[in-house]
Amino acid sequence: MTSVPPEGGAPVVTGEVAGSFAWGVLHERHPALVARVRGATPYPPPRQRALDTLLAEIGEGGVVAPLDAAEPGADNWARWGEGYVGRRWAEVPFLWAESFFYRKLLAALGYFAPGAWQGVDPFAPFKRAELAAGKVDEELAAVGRLPQLDPAERDMAVLLSSLWGNRADLGFRMSAGEGERVPGLVADDSAALWQILDGGPPGTVCLVADNAGPELLPDLVLADHLLCSGRAADVVLHLKPYPYFVSDATTRDVLDCLDRMDAGPGAEVGRRLRDAIGGGRLVLRAHPFSCAPLPYADMPADLRADFAAATLTVMKGDLNYRRLVQDRLWPATTPFAEVTAYFPGPVAALRTLKSDVVTGLDPRTVAGLDGAGGAAGRWRTSGTHALIQVRA
Repeated sequence: MTSVPPEGGAPVVTGEVAGSFAWGVLHERHPALVARVRGATPYPPPRQRALDTLLAEIGEGGVVAPLDAAEPGADNWARWGEGYVGRRWAEVPFLWAESFFYRKLLAALGYFAPGAWQGVDPFAPFKRAELAAGKVDEELAAVGRLPQLDPAERDMAVLLSSLWGNRADLGFRMSAGEGERVPGLVADDSAALWQILDGGPPGTVCLVADNAGPELLPDLVLADHLLCSGRAADVVLHLKPYPYFVSDATTRDVLDCLDRMDAGPGAEVGRRLRDAIGGGRLVLRAHPFSCAPLPYADMPADLRADFAAATLTVMKGDLNYRRLVQDRLWPATTPFAEVTAYFPGPVAALRTLKSDVVTGLDPRTVAGLDGAGGAAGRWRTSGTHALIQVRA
């Protein structure tokens, strides 16, 4: 999965090994996504030709071409891509290659260029369809049942729903104090997470969002719960400044979720969230670094200061986890606290496993998971397992 030598750490993931997760993304998922985007929106001939050019570039053995100099941010991408342009897509760091593909896809579709297609989210049709699904009403209906749970059960229900996204029922119940293991949860530092939030007066919680649609809804419910329970004086919700990685959440997606809540049984939570935004207790932030092809170890000073000032930063989802641990193939037993020691404040990861990288697992857990056969043996990438990890 790698040809990039370690630089003071584990090897960086690349897509060189045929059949690996990264290889599959570059050679199968990305071309399929181009076809899906093309089929969802009637782009005009110039946009279609640009998609054909991108497809040719990312094909088997394809070589990375630079971003057009007229594209906004081209100078940043030239700097970030120094040493990668002109090489095969599969041999450069996977995190960079995946990010650059999405930036080039937006360029091909004219997202940043003046004209009729400027600002048109190519992934909006997929996001809207997921948010309109009937299952969303069931999830939102469960929000009204949360007050029936005792406080500890309510905490865990909201946390697990945010962790699993739309795979979790907001009415999930876990017997407080009995230490019941949640199926598929390979690491559980939830007690440490609540201990940090309960350890002093309420401050700022940074919640770094992942996906839009049904997966963003429980994140918003978590933000509401942190504010209503007095765990946070304010929540800063970090979003993407433009469409990214198909379903990553933008400010528009938050507003769409609030509209969806208004139209269903989540109206009360939606009203509270609107009031929180209007009153400055829920802050929506879209930092440019959120779409950078870099690990959080390379975050700029202003973002570092934000995270340093927070009582806790909660990183949602697989991509944020990859960036947090530098998208390196650490041994799975490498302590999470060791890998994230650079982070400027307390940090928690809520992540469903959908890629190869993982840290902080108990050796017996790893042995049991690696020893499983069939589909169970693909625990790192199947989305059937998850983790809650905390570095105080």
